[in-house]
Amino acid sequence: MLSLHISDETSLLKEVVLGTAQNNGPTPTAEEAYDPKSLEHILAGTYPVEEDMVREMDAFAAVFEKYHVKVYRPELIENYNQIFSRDIGFVIEDTFIKANILPDRERELDAIQYVIDRMNPAKVVRPPENVHIEGGDVMLWNDHIFIGTYKGSDYKNYITARTNMEGVQYIRDLFPNKIVKEFDLVKSKIEARDNALHLDCCFQPVGKNKGIIYKSGFREESDYMYLVNLFGMENLFHITRDEMYNMNSNIFSIAPDVVVSERNFTRLNTWLRSQGFTVEEIPYAEIAKQEGLLRCSTLPLLRMPQ
Repeated sequence: MLSLHISDETSLLKEVVLGTAQNNGPTPTAEEAYDPKSLEHILAGTYPVEEDMVREMDAFAAVFEKYHVKVYRPELIENYNQIFSRDIGFVIEDTFIKANILPDRERELDAIQYVIDRMNPAKVVRPPENVHIEGGDVMLWNDHIFIGTYKGSDYKNYITARTNMEGVQYIRDLFPNKIVKEFDLVKSKIEARDNALHLDCCFQPVGKNKGIIYKSGFREESDYMYLVNLFGMENLFHITRDEMYNMNSNIFSIAPDVVVSERNFTRLNTWLRSQGFTVEEIPYAEIAKQEGLLRCSTLPLLRMPQ
């Protein structure tokens, strides 16, 4: 039986699902794009190629090996993008929640069924059909569960709106003892620099009391201020619009003092080191062209409780 435990974003990681870029398939057409950043690179002819993305994910896997993290990889689906395992499911405490993802991506869940089969069936849940929720929008922080959503009346018109208020309520009902706080995110179908696809595109905690944040990713200033008041302005690293576009808030913590970051995030990595973090820098800029980065590529299963 697989032990599950996730209660925050930064405790010592022991087991994780890491997506794969192998057998990734051809470059999608513009009509097949799920997000504006992928669309931008498809149209420009700069969409990433499989060889480069495999190399980047191998570098990520090597860091996990260095820190003795057990890594599960999805079973390969031919000509299919399986990089972003965060979208398809997530763990809260000892419960695995299958995400109601875009129907086209349902096969990605099947590809990790061999992992799910090792879990306690009583601790594996699937929300009802009207509930939309993806792992990139769900962030655990001790007694809090942060959830990114989109409250606009045009929700159904946005393929970039991935978690609805029914999703927020579902988590509230499932974890009544937690403080579930939703954040209304800025969405765009056409401009990646103004699209917080998930909460982890504009915010992520690091360490024990710090965070990376992009103020303009929140539709309501009160949501931004909630995090400022919770973490303290002095503990938040504010990223720019271009840094948000390049996914600076989408790094990944292996331990309270160890983070994996993209090697080109010079300003962020310098700040992290000044705060006492060990920063494992890897290349991930090609994968970033699909509006996802390090956190998006992972589905943590077990972190050691602090």
